[in-house]
Amino acid sequence: MIDLHTHSDASDGDLSPRELVRTAALQGIGALALTDHDTIKGLECARNEAAIRGIRFIPGIEIEITENGARQQGEFHLLGLGMERPSPGFLAALESLARLREERNLEILDRMRESGIEADYGELRALSGGYSVGRPHFAAFLVNRRVVGNREQAFARYLGRGKPFYVPKAGLEFDQASALIRESGGIPVLAHPMSLYIAWGRLPDFIRDLKERGLAGIEAWHPSAKVRSCARLEALAASLDLRVTAGSDFHGSARPDRKLGHTSGGRKIDDAVLEAIPELCDRNQ
Repeated sequence: MIDLHTHSDASDGDLSPRELVRTAALQGIGALALTDHDTIKGLECARNEAAIRGIRFIPGIEIEITENGARQQGEFHLLGLGMERPSPGFLAALESLARLREERNLEILDRMRESGIEADYGELRALSGGYSVGRPHFAAFLVNRRVVGNREQAFARYLGRGKPFYVPKAGLEFDQASALIRESGGIPVLAHPMSLYIAWGRLPDFIRDLKERGLAGIEAWHPSAKVRSCARLEALAASLDLRVTAGSDFHGSARPDRKLGHTSGGRKIDDAVLEAIPELCDRNQ
């Protein structure tokens, strides 16, 4: 099995990069991409552990995209896979996103205080394990303070879209993100396309436009989509001559329904998926 979409506690997963790779090895994963949100801080540790465990490692990232109103309709995320040499421009963009994330966190903190919940940012930093603070850490904070019973309730009542503590996340324009991924040696892949909430009748034109602007592939297989939809996305990718990827979007205990090496319908992700992507496969032999 392989997995081309996973997260560690460098963003919103709950395993460290090393623990993630160890777990993957124990579960028979032969190739793994670490694709944390808007950060590459976990890649070096994961790569080193992968070398020890004999796992083919693919350095990656998942970037929030702001594009043509798609973000307002749903989630528009772009995976960067195989980024072996992050460019100065790419690193500068990540620093900018980190600053904007910090501003967002402080606004969420202010909203919590206004609602009568005394919150200390130092506690949130501790919950993040030294990495960037995000909504999962606010959720854990609310659980610790017994404001809610679990993280699901935290998002449903306070942190989810349209809820009192929700603040939109900053992102990059598609053209910028795609170019930065490519100049860093990677390929840009549209993550979980069904999360865009774009009607099937409009989706082919939308993705065709992205391809003309640098898109290389589609994550056709994702656990949030039905098997029928994934098969349809795979056919769409073939018609547009785009690469097809598959991932679990593994986060750990925060998303217990998502298993390493498995995707939509509980299907195992075969290594044939990676073998069909020469831009990634050839360099990792």
